[in-house]
Amino acid sequence: MTKLLILTVLVLVAIAIWQMTKIFELSQLKADSSNAQIANDSDNRTNGYLLFGFLIFIYGITIFSFAKYTKVLLPEAASAHGGEYDTLMWISFAIIFFVQTITQALLHYFGYKYRGEEGKKALFYADNDRLEFIWTIIPVIVLAGLIIWGLYSWTNIMDVNDEDDPLIVELYAQQFNWQARYGGEDNVLGDASVRLIDIDRANVLGLDESDPNSSDDIIVKELHLPVGRKVNFYMRSQDVLHSAYMPHFRAQMNCVPGMITEFSFTPTITTEEMRLNPDVVDKVKRTNAIRAEKAAKGIPNTDPWEFDYILLCNKICGKSHYNMQMKIIVETEEEYNKWIAEQGTFGDMMASAQ
Repeated sequence: MTKLLILTVLVLVAIAIWQMTKIFELSQLKADSSNAQIANDSDNRTNGYLLFGFLIFIYGITIFSFAKYTKVLLPEAASAHGGEYDTLMWISFAIIFFVQTITQALLHYFGYKYRGEEGKKALFYADNDRLEFIWTIIPVIVLAGLIIWGLYSWTNIMDVNDEDDPLIVELYAQQFNWQARYGGEDNVLGDASVRLIDIDRANVLGLDESDPNSSDDIIVKELHLPVGRKVNFYMRSQDVLHSAYMPHFRAQMNCVPGMITEFSFTPTITTEEMRLNPDVVDKVKRTNAIRAEKAAKGIPNTDPWEFDYILLCNKICGKSHYNMQMKIIVETEEEYNKWIAEQGTFGDMMASAQ
């Protein structure tokens, strides 16, 4: 504490000295008009060169960032709609990068070319209809194309329907964990409400015991999905606003208290197949190298990591928000059927709670 106080005092003293120096400089009368705070040709030329230097810097840091950090991006999308989603994103990035490169080059070049010089007077244009039309119509066309494409893609993604015999799954959010509910043999979810929650009888999701569709529902804490089969998700929240975020499937939907939200996608890559993806293999290798270094220093929770799909909460929902996640396993239809057959039903759970 003493060191902190001493450091604070030293910083305050340094600030006080700096302020006194500025006051002293302002108090000096400068009789020589050449010392006035007016930029001359040398100043303007220097600023022009600095503009070019800054242009090189921003291009350099951009290239460095692409080369250094693209490896931390997500691997290929593991859902049927994810490919179009990624294509739209990368085209948007390419357009932004192209426009930024051109406009920044012109901005800095003109800043140097038309710098202030003694005896030179700026030419003022009141308006130029042709130029204004060009720099207005081009962004309009490009942005309209991106928006229409985005709306078309969003409409397709959000078309939650019963075509293709989808698997019905509910994602239930509460501070700070997830639970999943399957429709059971009839693939129909029973009615539920937070008002029906009965902790003493282990009815933690508030299922309506009088609804016959509830008895065969299956409640789990690990989400299993069959590859190649469409999944319709229905989402509820018990307490605050959460957001079901499954980054590898390019899927996200808010979980709102008092209402049911929906999302649908078809998994296309099993967990085992994704673990063989070169980007994932490289990420696992880099992550485990860091964990090994920490383990050598005796830091806890540094066991080797194995890739898994994951469900996260993408809303800051409280102090343990960072830990609100659930493992997702995408597997073959046969593996999924075997797993689901091993799970107990809500009816069995209620019978054992009698």
